[in-house]
Amino acid sequence: MLCPRVLKSAVSFTCRKFSMGQISQQGKVPDMAEVRNRLREIVGASTNWQDHQQVLAERASLSQYLAPSQDQLPAKRMKDSMIEAHLPLGSQPALREKYLNSHNSVRFGRILEDLDCLGVLICYSHTWNEELQRSPLQNIIYPDCDIKCTGHVTWVGKTSIEATMHMSQYQDGAYTDVLDATFVMVARDPENKRYHINKTRRVELSTASLLKVAPTAEERTLIHNLFLNTLDTRRVSFRGRILPPNSVWMEDAKLKGLEICHPEERNIFNRIFGGFLMRKAYELGRANACAFAGCRPTVVAVDDILFRKPVEIGSLLLLSSQVCYTEGMYVQVRVHSEVLDPLTRQHNTTNVFHFTFHLEKDVPAVVPQSYGESMLYLDGKRHFDGTMRNHC
Repeated sequence: MLCPRVLKSAVSFTCRKFSMGQISQQGKVPDMAEVRNRLREIVGASTNWQDHQQVLAERASLSQYLAPSQDQLPAKRMKDSMIEAHLPLGSQPALREKYLNSHNSVRFGRILEDLDCLGVLICYSHTWNEELQRSPLQNIIYPDCDIKCTGHVTWVGKTSIEATMHMSQYQDGAYTDVLDATFVMVARDPENKRYHINKTRRVELSTASLLKVAPTAEERTLIHNLFLNTLDTRRVSFRGRILPPNSVWMEDAKLKGLEICHPEERNIFNRIFGGFLMRKAYELGRANACAFAGCRPTVVAVDDILFRKPVEIGSLLLLSSQVCYTEGMYVQVRVHSEVLDPLTRQHNTTNVFHFTFHLEKDVPAVVPQSYGESMLYLDGKRHFDGTMRNHC
């Protein structure tokens, strides 16, 4: 689900040896700021953007420390990667201010950013080699109650790691469940340039099959019926299209945004932080759902986030959200993210996000007109059906 960045048994030249699961020096469970500081310490990342060129040059020498095969790496237990971090919203008003939205509730995009950081740290705790000695929502998230995040590695392949995290919030004297999240990290080389080709190919083959394979017979019938429902019965023509009652053309259910990728949003590898991309995509998707339905949406699921390409500093990030499927009180939103290099004018897709929102009332049906929109409609329906199956 997440941007590839984990190095198999790789360490940074400035990292000093310490226990990944250790608590802070004050004897307290670390907060999210300390999680970010640990990541910088592990990889030797500088907080100064001007240092990044020197760091990139020095990282090339780390290839010699990579294990030739997985068999030469030490075995790890799930508890070795167990990490707990707190988000003290209840006790720190200044921090709470950063997580509040205009409705006086928690900005879920900020939560995605924090889970991204924690997921990366969990995977690093699993790949840490001591011998080298080198460097979907279950409840409402309240804005004035402390949050606890825990997680550990739940699956490991040869070039990828799955980290599962659990979030709970302190209320009425006890912690209650809020959400679970699963992140997958893919190994890269120390210079953060080369993906492991075999894994990338497997990921590409698992993407939306409608880009390669025709819809099923049932889906073709559904699209044809949608088409027939938009024909003007007064005209014997396939060109005469009318909008059915309580419906909206897909063309009119879009919302777009632009972000300039400044250095302040960079990750420890001097690319744009994946959590920042998730937050911006979520906020645009939520705004689109709100504008479409005319009422406040609640996120139900975040599905299938695949980071296809890293976003470089200085790029223009173009975000396009589309309400692609509706049913009852639910809206399925797809957000397409691409980068524009202002010098070469080249466009490259970086991410595709899928969000399922629940509304306070029934929403209009969204109707495709072109074949391309019909494929977006079917893709949205597939994601929505999958979300509903997982929640039943």
